[in-house]
Amino acid sequence: MPDRSAHMNMQCRALNAIVLVVFFTAGVMAQSAGPDWPQWRGPTRDGVVTSFTAPPSWPERLTLAWRVEVGEGYATPVLVGSRIYMFTRQGDDEVMRALDADTGGQIWQTSYPAPFSFEPAAEPHGPGPKATPTFADGKLYTLGLGGVVTAFDAATGRQVWQIPAPLVAPLWGTAASPLVDQGLVIVHVGGHDQGALTAFDADTGEVRWAWDSDGPSYASPLVADLSGTRQVITLSQERVIGVSASTGELLWQRPFSTLYTQSVIDPILVEDMVIIAGFQEPTSAFRVVREQNQWTTEDIWENRETSLYMTNGVLVNGMLFGLSQRNSGQYFLLDVATGETLWTSVGRQASNAAIVKAGETLFVLEDDAELIVGRATAAGFEDVRRYDVADTATWAQPTISGNRVFVKDASTLTLWTFD
Repeated sequence: MPDRSAHMNMQCRALNAIVLVVFFTAGVMAQSAGPDWPQWRGPTRDGVVTSFTAPPSWPERLTLAWRVEVGEGYATPVLVGSRIYMFTRQGDDEVMRALDADTGGQIWQTSYPAPFSFEPAAEPHGPGPKATPTFADGKLYTLGLGGVVTAFDAATGRQVWQIPAPLVAPLWGTAASPLVDQGLVIVHVGGHDQGALTAFDADTGEVRWAWDSDGPSYASPLVADLSGTRQVITLSQERVIGVSASTGELLWQRPFSTLYTQSVIDPILVEDMVIIAGFQEPTSAFRVVREQNQWTTEDIWENRETSLYMTNGVLVNGMLFGLSQRNSGQYFLLDVATGETLWTSVGRQASNAAIVKAGETLFVLEDDAELIVGRATAAGFEDVRRYDVADTATWAQPTISGNRVFVKDASTLTLWTFD
């Protein structure tokens, strides 16, 4: 694949870049390192972090460590070691940058031209990018709003390879975050009604396999070993599929689509059971079965009381906690074995939220910039603390590591800490 670095606008900046607010105090020194957050929804792409210890009591306020302008978009902050990586937009450029996670100081910045024309209905969601970078083996892999796929050297910001945008882009821009597995970068490229789930060589960008299909969805793929076969499970515009992770061979498929082709919710895997949900559709589960080398799927349950739009749920001790679009936004808990709704909150809670389970603690960042800290049990939701963490909308997933909470709002990245 040809190197398009000549088209790049490389800007390597000194560590003393302008930072809006930096507190070089004991608060910064007290930051405790936690696990890396190398991709969409955390270490295992499911919104769950196991190595987390909650404080004995949550403080009345979080401590503001720093805040820095980074540009538009709502890709998740990617944390690896002492660096935080952000993928944003400034004007007609998509920008990748590395910051010092302790201070917010800029280490490097790289940009490339990426103009994109929006469907009018998509304008309220901003100019993107929406997909989160994936870090693997010293590189960062991104999917731009118009479909440009890029690999960057994480140490320097140098572009390693780049795939240009397809001729036809998704109606609302791309949102599915790249999956990196066994030396392959797996992305569903293409646009409305026409696309291909494609595996690029992580080092060179060469196409290793492609499964031609309908257009991509806005949900991110996952990878799993089922019946001895490693497979990529994802949603396309019109179906949910499982393909061989090594060859791209289609193993199984079943119809699944949503109104206005807005399939946003990632599939959830529980052993050999896949849970799917989408805009104005029930939440449902099916089992992936292999018999005599033939793959099929079997229905398990369907729950019409909950319908997920843009908020991915998390697994909590054999239960699924999430935000249903029913009744203008209500939280719920359902039993993943039976599909039974255990409880729902009152309505009008939130339009959208980003949910992370850290240990037994739930972090729920609503799009109005309120961060809820609590716990969910079969009896209900325990609301422990609520914090205002931004002055503008918060569409991006927060990054939780140790006692640090990284929050991306409309144009700034903020580090909050707690003791």
